[in-house]
Amino acid sequence: MAKDKKVEQITDMEVDFAQWFTDVCTKAELVDYSGVKGLYILRPYGYAIWENIQHILDGMFKRDGHENVSMPLLIPESLLQKEKDHVEGFAPECAWVTIGGSEELPEKLCIRPTSETLFCDHWSHVVHSWRDLPMKYNQWCSVLRWEKTTRPFLRGREFLWQEGHTLHATEEEAREETLHQLEVYADLCENFLAMPVIRGNKTEKEKFAGAVNTYTIECMMHDKKALQSGTSHYFGDKFSRAYDVTFTGRDNKLQYPFQTSWGSTTRMIGAVIMTHGDNNGLVLPPRIAPTQVVIVPIAAHKNPEVLETAKSVMAQLIAADVRVKLDDSDQSMGWKCAEYEMRGVPIRLELGPRDLTEGNCCLVRRDNGEKVTAKIEGIVDEIKALLDAIHDNMYAVAEKNLEDNTFDLKTIDEVKEMASGRGGFARTKWCGSLECELKMKEQAGVSSRCMPLKQSGTTGKCVCCGKECTTDIYWGVAY
Repeated sequence: MAKDKKVEQITDMEVDFAQWFTDVCTKAELVDYSGVKGLYILRPYGYAIWENIQHILDGMFKRDGHENVSMPLLIPESLLQKEKDHVEGFAPECAWVTIGGSEELPEKLCIRPTSETLFCDHWSHVVHSWRDLPMKYNQWCSVLRWEKTTRPFLRGREFLWQEGHTLHATEEEAREETLHQLEVYADLCENFLAMPVIRGNKTEKEKFAGAVNTYTIECMMHDKKALQSGTSHYFGDKFSRAYDVTFTGRDNKLQYPFQTSWGSTTRMIGAVIMTHGDNNGLVLPPRIAPTQVVIVPIAAHKNPEVLETAKSVMAQLIAADVRVKLDDSDQSMGWKCAEYEMRGVPIRLELGPRDLTEGNCCLVRRDNGEKVTAKIEGIVDEIKALLDAIHDNMYAVAEKNLEDNTFDLKTIDEVKEMASGRGGFARTKWCGSLECELKMKEQAGVSSRCMPLKQSGTTGKCVCCGKECTTDIYWGVAY
């Protein structure tokens, strides 16, 4: 992190982490508040971050053969009611349309909280033969969930996301797709957002409404809390049966296909803020930063050659696909430094008359505040290497935070002490019972995060009841 605080209007995270987060969201101009509680305006800078994430994910989906579609916003109540577990899981969060124009509608319409029912209804019309499968769809849209407590990016009533939905002839194909998509989300987090993740399986209590299995990636934030950052669900043939989706197999018999869904949202921006940010604001991973380099010419009005050189460097960077901005405004140098630190720009390139005479420029890293003197000749290669180094350092810092604050604990009292003290993740054994899971929430104040996909295979005692068991599980306080 940068050592010297320059942005005084941002509350220190050590004083009030929640207020720090809100300050960063508003002062860095990521969001604004709308006239409806829980519905946030995503400002250009915030939306640009989402566009970069979207571009990366969309490329991964298309690489794997998925096609983008667009489903309706409204779901008839009768359609939603066909899958009991699903509708019960979402009922408290549903918003309904009951009037169209000036007339009451003959049937209530739900504003989509998710689109499994719409995809199944569509598939029931268009899927006929094994030759139609697999169907691998994705849509980019917004959804509405009537949350009681809201916060920018982390829990809004309306939010942007992608939801993938696929249909397969066999259980094996569908399960492979489910785990593959989980790995896509892990790839995004680790290789683009510089965030280490724990890959795991949700408990029966925490899985998605209507799913057979829900897989998750869990991340640790600065304040040692967990943030679920992407989920992938295997549905089996439950939805196919409920919505009468069938196909004629190779054996000429009628069969029910197997279904998956998976999603990631603008919550990822919140994860980036809380994983990497500091008391000066955003610290953006270079690979999703709207501006990767900001060029700040010094005393350019006294030496026109400085500005011309700055423009030349900018042109070289643009040609090399580096996202760059030139700030030759009349704002003070102090203002510019504070502004671009707050906005999390990975590299600030400073160029003044003295630098010019020596053929140099100064590169200032946002992640650690380090200043590097670099030759203007060959600056493109220097900056590309530095952007990669910044990503690697940001990942290493986040990984250390995860490792240093993950504890192997054996009793519920130890977990309670951790949760009420320094925080972090508790890695324990668990017998698998709902009773013990609820007891952990009630007495230790933690929820189950996931059962890691890589299990140790060792035998131990359940953290709650003391029964011998083999399942490893993570617990923590979550957003």
